[in-house]
Amino acid sequence: MDLTKLKWTREPESYKISRDTVEIVTKPHTDLWQRTYYHFQNDNAPVLQTETEERYFSFVVKAEFHESHHRFDQCGIVMYLDSGNWLKGSIEYENDKYQHLGSVVTNNGYSDWATTVIDASVKSMWYRFSRREDDYCIENSVDGISFNQMRICHMHKGNGKIQFGIYACSPEDSSFKAVFSNMQMLDCQWKAHDGQQPDKA
Repeated sequence: MDLTKLKWTREPESYKISRDTVEIVTKPHTDLWQRTYYHFQNDNAPVLQTETEERYFSFVVKAEFHESHHRFDQCGIVMYLDSGNWLKGSIEYENDKYQHLGSVVTNNGYSDWATTVIDASVKSMWYRFSRREDDYCIENSVDGISFNQMRICHMHKGNGKIQFGIYACSPEDSSFKAVFSNMQMLDCQWKAHDGQQPDKA
């Protein structure tokens, strides 16, 4: 991907974009979350995205977060449409023993959070974000080759033109450097379900 064509939805104070990588230094109290459970809203995380009307594709990126050290420090993939409609996939630091590999889907101003526990020693992860019209799939991989499904979801405003890319944030009083690399646009790797009718042209 041509990283120079990515655009900031929210530009961080400290970042670096080179030919192959993007580095973001997070600021404290930055996050993406809407209402559910905490009745809390925060919509100020740095988001770097590209735009497309392509209805079938996959986006792959490697995220490294060797400096993450405080509860909820996170970085990963995002599709940010507006403050009430977006999704993200990432690893959120919890403590020196474990972290949460998970995803958040926000439709019409309400977020959910689906997670699984992984070891705190994990400091890099590949993500694959796939689109099939207005349905989406988030996957993760430790090696960039074999991917595992994290989430399939429908986005109420996810039809037509969308924006997607990467994000990083520190919801509490923390800061760390996130490094993104190996960004690729691919033909849709999320295949039709067995028994499903062929995709329409």
